[in-house]
Amino acid sequence: MVEYKTASPDKYACLKDFARENRKNATLAERVLWENVRNKLLGVRCLRQHVIGDYIVDFYIPDSKLVIEVDGGYHAEREQREDDAVREEILNKMGYRVIRFSNEKVLYDTDKTLETIIKIIGNDK
Repeated sequence: MVEYKTASPDKYACLKDFARENRKNATLAERVLWENVRNKLLGVRCLRQHVIGDYIVDFYIPDSKLVIEVDGGYHAEREQREDDAVREEILNKMGYRVIRFSNEKVLYDTDKTLETIIKIIGNDK
């Protein structure tokens, strides 16, 4: 039985457990963003550490099929950039739009981060 329509059925249980752990161990930037987008504060439902296909995305807005990733410093490393590009390409082919913010952008320019998200989801309505 597929428990959620965006999940890869054969890997869902394992990924769901990892997602639960990720929620418990969120980075400071993820916690700050979550406090600003949870409970429909943007006017839309937002999920965190959500399973899509074979991936766990940081945040997901179902109404817009928008994936929001919050990238720590390791995302600047060449190998991680390549992995992120492949992951983003696969998610795009599945019909999802992916946007990325650095930890610093979320922490030190939270208002601009939220404005960007609001603008994107507003254009989808």
